[in-house]
Amino acid sequence: MKCGVPYLLRLLLLSFGFCLSFNAVYSQSTEESSDSAFQDWRFKYGNNGFEFRSGDNNYLLQIQSRLQFRFATPSDRDPYTFNDFNDNSKNVFKVNRSRLKVGGHAYKPWLKYYWEYDLGQSNLLDFRIMIERWEWLNLKVGQWKLEFSRERRISSGAQQTVDRSILNRSFTVDRQQGIELYGRLRTRGALDFNYWVGVFTGNGRGSRENDDGNLMYFGRLQWNMFGENLGFKSSDLSIHQKPAAIIALAGVTNRSPYTRFSSSGGGFLETFEELNPGQYRINQANLETAFVYKGFSWQSELHLKNIDDRVNAQETTLNGFYFQAGYLAHQSISWWPKPLEIAARYANYTPNTNLDSNLDELTLAFNWFFKGHRNKLTMEVSEFDLETEDMGIKDEFRFRIQWDISI
Repeated sequence: MKCGVPYLLRLLLLSFGFCLSFNAVYSQSTEESSDSAFQDWRFKYGNNGFEFRSGDNNYLLQIQSRLQFRFATPSDRDPYTFNDFNDNSKNVFKVNRSRLKVGGHAYKPWLKYYWEYDLGQSNLLDFRIMIERWEWLNLKVGQWKLEFSRERRISSGAQQTVDRSILNRSFTVDRQQGIELYGRLRTRGALDFNYWVGVFTGNGRGSRENDDGNLMYFGRLQWNMFGENLGFKSSDLSIHQKPAAIIALAGVTNRSPYTRFSSSGGGFLETFEELNPGQYRINQANLETAFVYKGFSWQSELHLKNIDDRVNAQETTLNGFYFQAGYLAHQSISWWPKPLEIAARYANYTPNTNLDSNLDELTLAFNWFFKGHRNKLTMEVSEFDLETEDMGIKDEFRFRIQWDISI
């Protein structure tokens, strides 16, 4: 969905007009009554940017921008084929992301809204309405990143490394349009679960129509082992004094012309360049873990994906996994700077389990938090190794540094 500057201006004016119109209505109503709850509109700068809030807290508008500046050498692309290794020979400096985020609630605190705009690519990434009146049952409708993968669901500005692992390209379900039920079911004991169940068009970001009569079906069940829902976050910046952990299982089934998704919408993996309507039945699953305690954080994912090509009568199975850990080492080393986090990740990707081919990624990263993930500097070094039966072994090192700031 390509959107120009006039479209963005209309969105901004709509959001501002939304708040101001209600302000005017309430100002008029306060002249006719002594109810002071509607008089006191408050303005402040908070965790989600600039905030406009009504005195009775029934209306909230939050506006935030985010910029991401990146330098990479010899390239910024993750290599997946031997040609990628040969082509990665250019230094890169770029504004990698530039986003505008608008959210809040209207009429009632439990009726929430959010949209996110990519200024660099002129794309409307997210737009959704959430009804979150009860903890155990909530409703969301619109377009957003599905909760299938922890790594993908965590904002690009809240990663422990410069960017996501080599698994993200092949296994992310990314942004879809549809409807979802979700909530938290818990007791005072160990039975503490979050769930997500949704139905989507399955054609990726910006697709207003489906290519056929098939829909995407998604589900995720998460066990909060110690009674805390960690949410989709990485570093343990709050320094948990008690351990918190989750185990989650997610699954997706979909039939469409696409074998992969990204912020650009539907796309294809190597050897799946045909894009006929309903050509590929995709079934995939993800087993996920996360843990935090006293500045230490851990997360992992184990992916399995089956691609059934209904046109050419072929099946392909992909798998991959990663392990990632970070530590704010001032918790145990007296001379270690408090804002400095060290993180490491190992990822392994097999594009076809019937072929002897594997891609490995090993990354070491350092984060300096000026203001948590809202203002941080990240430096990382990565090594990639591709091994195939017919082509041998190819390896490459990459260095990247990035400043991510939200205003």
